[in-house]
Formats: sequence, C-alpha cells, structure tokens
Amino acid sequence: MDVNVAAAAACAIAGLGVGLTASIAFRWSEREQARDRSGRGGRTSRTGGPAELDQEPALPPGVDTVLSVLRSCAIVLGEGDEVVKASSAAYAMGLVRGGRVAVDQMLSLARSTRRDGEIRQIELELTRPGTSARTAEPLAVSVRVAPLGSRLVLVLVEDRTERRRIEAIRRDFVANVSHELKTPVGALSLLSEAVADASDDPEAVQRFAGRMQVEATRLASLVQEIIDLSRVQDDQLKVDPEPVAVDELIAEAIDRCRQTAAAKQIVIAAGGTTDLYLVGNRGQLAAALGNLVENAVNYSPPRTRVALATRRISSAAALGEADGELIEISVTDQGIGISEKDRERIFERFYRVDPARSRLTGGTGLGLSIVKHVAASHRGTVSVWSVEGQGSTFTLRLPAGQAPAGGPETHAATTLPAPEARS
Repeated sequence: MDVNVAAAAACAIAGLGVGLTASIAFRWSEREQARDRSGRGGRTSRTGGPAELDQEPALPPGVDTVLSVLRSCAIVLGEGDEVVKASSAAYAMGLVRGGRVAVDQMLSLARSTRRDGEIRQIELELTRPGTSARTAEPLAVSVRVAPLGSRLVLVLVEDRTERRRIEAIRRDFVANVSHELKTPVGALSLLSEAVADASDDPEAVQRFAGRMQVEATRLASLVQEIIDLSRVQDDQLKVDPEPVAVDELIAEAIDRCRQTAAAKQIVIAAGGTTDLYLVGNRGQLAAALGNLVENAVNYSPPRTRVALATRRISSAAALGEADGELIEISVTDQGIGISEKDRERIFERFYRVDPARSRLTGGTGLGLSIVKHVAASHRGTVSVWSVEGQGSTFTLRLPAGQAPAGGPETHAATTLPAPEARS
C-alpha cells in the first residue's frame, strides 16, 4: 500500500512539473513574439517598456506596403505618440529621433487628429539636420495628418523646398522681365511723343528717330535673350546633338562683335589648337560663345585686346571625373575686372556688375546666365578668373566630340599662346 501511495505521489509531482514547464514555455513564446514585433516596429507601451501583445496597435492590412512606395515621408503614431512605423526618409530629415516625433508642431497636430478624427494640414519650415538655423536654408515641408483606423494616426510629410525655390525664381524672373521691358518701351513712348512735337524740326526728328532705333534694338535684343534663356534654362539638351566645329563658333563670335570692336579700336585675336569639335546644339553653343566675346568687348576700354584660345584637356584633371577629353575655350579681356563679391553672382539672371555701364552698352543682364545654362545642358562648365583693373578670363569647358565623317583630321597648331585658365 505504501508503495502504491508513493507511486501515485511521484506521478502527481511529475504531472505538476510537466504542466509548469508547458506554462512557462507558452509564456516565454508569447514574450519572444511580442519582443520581435516590438523590435520591428519600434513600439513601446505608455510606461516606456515593451508593449504587451494585446496592447500593440497593428497596421491595417496593406498599409505597410503602401507607405513603403509613397514619395512623401510617412510616420505612423500609436496611442501613446510612439512611432509604430516610419520611413527611412523621416529619419533622414530628422523628423523621428529615439522612436518619437522630433517636431512639436507635428506632434500637436497628431494629438488633435487623434481626439476628433479630423484630417489636418500645415506648412512648416524646419532646420536641416546637422546644420545651423542661422546659416542653412530652411527645409520647407507640407504636413498632412489623418486617422488610421481607431488607434493609429498617419503623418505624411512632403519636402517642398525645391518647389518653393523654383516658384521664387519664377516670380523674380517675371518681375525682372517686366522691369527690363518697361525701360525701352517707356523710352519709345516718350521718343514718339517728342517726334510728334518736333515735326517742324527735321534735325530734332532725326535725332529722336536715332534714339528710337537704339531703344528698339535694345528691346529686340532683350526679347531674343529671354527666348534663348527659356530654351536652355532646364539644363537639358532637347535636340539631337551634332558635331560642331569650334573654329566656326569662334569665327561667328568674332564676326558678331567686329563692328563694336572696331569702333573702340579693340583687337580680337584667336589662337590655340585648331580643328576641334564639340557635340551639341550649334545655335546654343554659338550664342554662349558670342555672349562671352561680346561681354569682353563691351567691358574693355578702347585700344585693348580680347584673346580667344582653345585647347584639348583631360576631364579627369579639370573636373575630377572619369578620364575623358574636354575642349576648353577661354575668352580673356583687359577690361575693368570683377570684384570678388560680384564674381559669385555674375551668372544670375539680370545681375549686372555695373548697371550704369550696362545701360550704355545695351546689356540685358541675361548673357552670362544663358552661357551657364548652355554649358550645363552640354554637360560642361563655365568659370571666371578676374582681378579688378586687370581684366577677366571666362573659360568654357565642354566634352570633346569627333569630326564628322570625311571631315579634316584633328591636329594642333598653336598660333597664339593660350591664356592661363584660372578659376
């Protein structure tokens, strides 16, 4: 009998041990699963510890996939304002830090939406991560907050910095164009009235008519440059490229300024390597080089020299890129030079180093901007070296092309020492 009691007791103890082991294993499995989900979603409870299985908010089916393909930054917040899900862009923009939303305005907006279920939107300016609020350009974002199910809040953040910059450029461009067109149009109006009042004075009529012709030429030049700029300002070559002879571009640029240079007794000399070719839009390249030469002539004093020089260089040495060949075209003058503060802005639209001189020469302030965009659309660069009172050197560097089939062989023949390209 004692043996039977002992056996029964042993069986009971063994059964109790198995039950306890199973219970512990089940609880351990639950905790491991909860920890795994918490690690993937970064979810915490309101007390700051790992969320329990029955307290964890789950994303509705398919939401995770949709959020991963959105262009906007996406953040999903739980009931305790914890970040349940966030895109990598949200971390890169500094919107999420330590599993929490780092922008107070966004957090306040999310709490309001959680209370009443209303969709809200706001425009904010944020400081870029790792930059100073005083020196860095602010990050302009559009924030849209909406409820996601009964327990979650979705925050979508769209970076609108580039769009705002383009809109500002467009507004400035329209304002500048309106101002520039207003000057010659107003002058033509006044001159026409003067001609009408001086109808009985042939000399006055002739003088006013000459002024009208000058203003009409200036107006036509401005309109043409606006058209040229509109064609190249997106920095993309929209036409089929073709081989373009550099010698022909230089000859055309010199011919374009020959009369103005002769009036000021300015010598235009060209030299360097001949029979070079570029690949691109011939009209745009001619306009860019013509603008550089015209600029050099206009800003040079009488009886000076403007030099054009060409050579072939390695793109690895010039741009630090993969090895290749570039054609370098330098335009050097002995003009008034450009100050350091002006050199940073001379390629901006309508910016003039000397507005008074620009009015005398008929400059529009668009020529160098066109040069910059033409260079960019042809995968090249334009740079400037200048010292006040000593002159300037503008240097175009563009990818080298091949001569058309049946064209002349490329050879080097230096007829004028190339001015040192300084940038």
